[in-house]
Amino acid sequence: MNKDTNRNQDNKSLSDEELCYLPAFKLVEMISSRKVSPVEVTQAYQRRISAFNPKVNAYVTLLLDQALEQARQAETAVMQRQKLGPLHGVPVAIKDLFDFMAGVRNTFGSKPFKDAIDFTPTESTPYVARLLAAGAIPLGKTNTPEFGHKGITDNLAYGPTRSPFDLATNAGGSSGGSSSAMASGLASISQGSDAGGSVRIPAAMSGVVGFKPTFGRIPLGEPPNSFLAHTPFLHPGPITRTVKDAALMMRVMAGPDPLDPFSLPDDHLDYIKATERSIRTLRIAYSPDLDIFPVEDNVQEIVKKAVNAFHLAGAHVEQVKLGMGPSQEELSALWVQSQGLLYAHALDIFKLGGGWDLMHYRDQLTPEFAAMIENVMDLKAVEYRRNEFLRTTVLQTVENVFREYDLLVTPTLSVASVANADNGNTVGPSEVKGVKVNPLIGWCLTYIFNFTGHPAISIPAGFTAEGHPVGLQIVGRRFADDVVLAAAAAFERIQPWESAYKKANAILNS
Repeated sequence: MNKDTNRNQDNKSLSDEELCYLPAFKLVEMISSRKVSPVEVTQAYQRRISAFNPKVNAYVTLLLDQALEQARQAETAVMQRQKLGPLHGVPVAIKDLFDFMAGVRNTFGSKPFKDAIDFTPTESTPYVARLLAAGAIPLGKTNTPEFGHKGITDNLAYGPTRSPFDLATNAGGSSGGSSSAMASGLASISQGSDAGGSVRIPAAMSGVVGFKPTFGRIPLGEPPNSFLAHTPFLHPGPITRTVKDAALMMRVMAGPDPLDPFSLPDDHLDYIKATERSIRTLRIAYSPDLDIFPVEDNVQEIVKKAVNAFHLAGAHVEQVKLGMGPSQEELSALWVQSQGLLYAHALDIFKLGGGWDLMHYRDQLTPEFAAMIENVMDLKAVEYRRNEFLRTTVLQTVENVFREYDLLVTPTLSVASVANADNGNTVGPSEVKGVKVNPLIGWCLTYIFNFTGHPAISIPAGFTAEGHPVGLQIVGRRFADDVVLAAAAAFERIQPWESAYKKANAILNS
């Protein structure tokens, strides 16, 4: 077989590019009907990873030999007509943060964990275990900023992850390795985790789909602290190239887990069918800035034009003011402090589990990450609880919107792109349209919904004149994950973005 083509039973051929950009739901059908083999698929991804991962730096740990062996086993199962899982033979990228895979070293994007501390989990995180049990084949672990502390993927251990639409720009974070892998055709599906936008930010900057479901929809719940993920709410979620692929992953990843006290009961949502529904009866509120965020003009123009797709789909859309009281400076400071507390506690977990004191390596840590931890070490419990007043104000503001509307639509980010730095510590802008913002998260209209737990998705709204993707964020009522997916899929039918990946592929091949 020619290394650049893969033949199915109809003697048609697919190039590596065609096969590796094929939607996962179509790939599942082709594998189960024996039109393409899991081995052929995995080998195609191996070739693309070898050629293009050095350019985008999506993967930090590769599992290609293991993946090929699993593909052979998957092919045997197909040929023997065994019962196949819903992701049988589908290559997946797994984030290198708290998204553990048993027997595979985890580095958290941290230089000490790359060079000095060997942390290899013995159990997979529940949602990773579910992906693997469904038949997905892991190709490797993907890059992330140190412990996911910012909306950019760059670190002192591995350097920046790049967007294939412009290799001088960042893929976004903290799931930037996973999003870049998707846009670059280096995985069929990928997984991320979102505590402030870490699924949606990189989806916007890499031109892909990133879905943060309702808090608790996908379980976490890992000892020694099953209560870790509530401040701010942490949401695992799919990162894909199509909305239907995100729904396919939700079918596998969602569902209760007894070790996660926040996990939601199974309410039998059909995520796949949701992507086929009409949105004609929906009322959609459109906010260009959530009242408080400075947003670059080109981003606002692209998103405002894109919102027309919901009109064309039959929904009723109105521009609204939310009445958001707190400023974006107050809210970003609250997020940074909350994350600092989470990281400080994570250090306790490492001390408890392995005797590792990460602050012993203070000079090897990203300065902003270390400062987040140090700034909360003397925080009193009563001060910490007082922050919940501000968080409640945000919740009330968002819920007031949903008294009248089914969905809220916004830009995902204030800017379309961020240039990579040369020092391993790229951060976002410190100013947007003359307004100061926190460079870690303050330019992202995403973290608001980690204070509240609402489901939210980022989908490609269009491209700037420079060719940089712009994300559109759709937020739904809590538990209405299916409505969010329905709206995203309706948008995709009217304004598809699949052809955009040809541009990314051309850049990678140049």
